[in-house]
Amino acid sequence: MQRPEAWPRPHPGEGAAAAQAGGPAPPARAGEPAGLRLQEPSLYTVKAVVILDNDGHRLLAKYYDDTFPSLKEQMAFEKNVFSKTSRTDSEIAFFGGMTIVYKSSIDLFLYVVGSSHENELMLMSVLTCLFESLNHVLRKNVEKRWLLENMDGAFLVLDEIVDGGVILESDPQQVIQKVNFRADDSSLTEQSVAQVLQSAKEQIKWSLLK
Repeated sequence: MQRPEAWPRPHPGEGAAAAQAGGPAPPARAGEPAGLRLQEPSLYTVKAVVILDNDGHRLLAKYYDDTFPSLKEQMAFEKNVFSKTSRTDSEIAFFGGMTIVYKSSIDLFLYVVGSSHENELMLMSVLTCLFESLNHVLRKNVEKRWLLENMDGAFLVLDEIVDGGVILESDPQQVIQKVNFRADDSSLTEQSVAQVLQSAKEQIKWSLLK
């Protein structure tokens, strides 16, 4: 799937017009304080999506940039996230230069991670879509045992919501329809292969009887 390009920067002289239109701000000029620069908008909103069990162990995780390039760094980050969020009633946390929204369900903790300047409402829309979609796929049993038994479906759901850090879909109904279509398409492909093999076996059998 081809990923959409990030927003282009305006040409010199277009900064004021871009600001009025709600577009990205131009790069800072020489001598301009860095603190005055506005963060350039980006389509790459999500840094990671993680699901942990109630002991803080990873069940599902996808990282979309090189903020945590190694498995060791990812596991250390997940451990810190869990320790800071597992005993609170909040839905959002800020630490380590990250904005993290999260939700617990029985023995699961679901996290969506963005940068420190990311709009938490955007991240929350991803989290809500993920939970509602899993709730359908897991037949309203969003818990560890059912997740482990349906991990393929969980990854399909996640891939329909986020691709490479870009939010593709935030409507659970649309995600479910796409997941069902992909599952049906896969089933048809397997069935077609089985039919071809059966046909080949019959042809070999008849050729031997001649």
